[in-house]
Amino acid sequence: MRFFESPDGTRWKVDVKVPSFSSAMISFRHPNGASARRDRYAWYNSHMPESSDPRARLTPGQVIDALSDRDIAALFRRSMPVHTEWPGYFSRE
Repeated sequence: MRFFESPDGTRWKVDVKVPSFSSAMISFRHPNGASARRDRYAWYNSHMPESSDPRARLTPGQVIDALSDRDIAALFRRSMPVHTEWPGYFSRE
């Protein structure tokens, strides 16, 4: 686990979820912690040697250690909200 401070001064907790052999989901947890409505996520594509072997698996520790502060900032810039108020295509409204 690491922390990232966004340009507005918010200090986000950075976690690695769903690691595979070549990618992982990076989650940015909002500090209020009361709800996931402000949490964000982005996908990280690995260039480690394990990424060419589908039988291998990245570990969260490997991924978080491979990310520089600059990489985390770039992932945050292109991250997406976990929750949105927009209705889905198949809403029942």
